[in-house]
Amino acid sequence: MKQVMKSAVIGILCLFCAVAAQAERRANHVFIISFDGGKPSVMQNSPMPTLMNLLRQGAGTWTAQTIFPSVTLPSHTSMLTGVSPKTHKVLWNGWTPKKGLVTVPTVFGIAKQKGLVTALFAGKPKFKHLNIPGTLDAFAIPSYSAKKVALAAGEYILENKPNLCFIHFADSDGAGHKYGWGSPQQIQAFADEDEALTTVVNAIQKAGIGKESVVILSADHGGHKKTHGSRSPEDMSIPWIAWGSGVKAGFAITTKVTTYDTAATALWLLDIPVPTNWDGKPVTSAFR
Repeated sequence: MKQVMKSAVIGILCLFCAVAAQAERRANHVFIISFDGGKPSVMQNSPMPTLMNLLRQGAGTWTAQTIFPSVTLPSHTSMLTGVSPKTHKVLWNGWTPKKGLVTVPTVFGIAKQKGLVTALFAGKPKFKHLNIPGTLDAFAIPSYSAKKVALAAGEYILENKPNLCFIHFADSDGAGHKYGWGSPQQIQAFADEDEALTTVVNAIQKAGIGKESVVILSADHGGHKKTHGSRSPEDMSIPWIAWGSGVKAGFAITTKVTTYDTAATALWLLDIPVPTNWDGKPVTSAFR
């Protein structure tokens, strides 16, 4: 009888500790969504009603900065590791198997060490460099199409309610390279990605975790003409928008924001200590 009571007490204490840990988190679920090639001036002039609605309800800036070189894989590596290319050393920009995996800890690995559920859905094979064994419960490259990526991510969200999920939309970058940044075709690509964003937000709500979630919307780089990669403001400026639990409504972020701050903000929201060697810092001004 005493053993049964002891086991019951231990069970109650474990449950209490788990609930207390969740209560300390600013959010139980963080979703990072990246619009590849998301030049702020083009996005602001594209039909993106869902994104703009999230901005009105949340906090944001159109003057956040990416890293140099302002290209997809180095930038996303900084976004998801919290450090600059000087530290993560990913300077190439394609799926190159002989280069191996990212050699620094990712935000997913750190979250996984705390027992959280992590996932990554992307539109380009180069993200395989971030698929470090044991750090992601789900890793998928369903299609280049943002709508198909969103459908796959949405299904996973409904079934698994991940604590940390990264979703990448590629269409806008492809249209920029083929037709030019700000072209009608790229504007349509951003509109398509906004529909994909709607699919993801709807999945979060349908999963019943909307009030416990924060969605961070950003980009890896901007662009000019049919290219990017330079230090020019056109290539370096990106959006950074937060919406959801604890986010200040209608708030304009005026502090400096850099892409590697995204990973730090995600950990801070999940009540996980941000590594002291990270370049990224939480964007605390966006939250109550």
